[in-house]
Amino acid sequence: MQTRRPMLPRRRRGQNLPAPIGRDREAMNTAANSIAFVSSDTTDAKAALESLSARYGQCSVAEAAVVVALGGDGFLLQTLRDTMGTGKKVYGMNRGTIGFLMNEYRSGGLTERLAAAVAETIRPLEMLATTSDGEHVTALAINEVALWRQSYQTAKIRISIDDQVRLEELNCDGVMIATPAGSTAYNLSAHGPILPLDAPLLALTPVSPFRPRRWRGALLSNKATVRFDIMEPEKRPVNAAADHTEVKAVTSVTVRESPTATATLLFDPNHSWNERILAEQFRY
Repeated sequence: MQTRRPMLPRRRRGQNLPAPIGRDREAMNTAANSIAFVSSDTTDAKAALESLSARYGQCSVAEAAVVVALGGDGFLLQTLRDTMGTGKKVYGMNRGTIGFLMNEYRSGGLTERLAAAVAETIRPLEMLATTSDGEHVTALAINEVALWRQSYQTAKIRISIDDQVRLEELNCDGVMIATPAGSTAYNLSAHGPILPLDAPLLALTPVSPFRPRRWRGALLSNKATVRFDIMEPEKRPVNAAADHTEVKAVTSVTVRESPTATATLLFDPNHSWNERILAEQFRY
């Protein structure tokens, strides 16, 4: 007696068969491995790094499309500086203290959050500082370039905008140029204005001005070049810093927005940077 073979269902033309399980896993791993996780040295940040890299995979920063920074605002700024000009996007999750620039930390749904994130492009400031020894130091700043007195005596600083002297002598503890991104940091604590992220402006803000007493700073075009000249630098020494790059005993500092360098931050759509800046102006 002849045994009939069971009939297999015919596949209709154009109907796709499910991909092999191994291929699905490979695709998932490829997507996961486009993420590089980096963390600060705190216990919480290191624990998050271990947990997320085990869950989503880990690749080098050089090969990653997105860098996830785990820590606080300071660590995020360092990550942005490290990836400046590479085209990589940086997504911060708060494992620090305040985390104004960070997204909320959650271990689940990260790939979906990255896919839905809103990108904000930032142009940093370029600082050229000349020291009393004649050394020239250049650095980039995402938040601000700040000058402050190095001794017990007030600083005396001349301020020029686009080669025109605007303030012959500012007696103060310090002065800064802040970007819109940095306007909610040191600038805000010095009573400077908060700037929307897309505003083509820079904030020029004094720190504890003594003379002229009523001068509270100025709003400048982001195309402006600002020069600070230190008066009596030996008697009244002044330091300068571009974010965390500090230069001691400067005699002049020139600041402008970088025409070439950029950094890209990713934010959850329901908690964008513009929304944070707007909300910050109504806190009391």
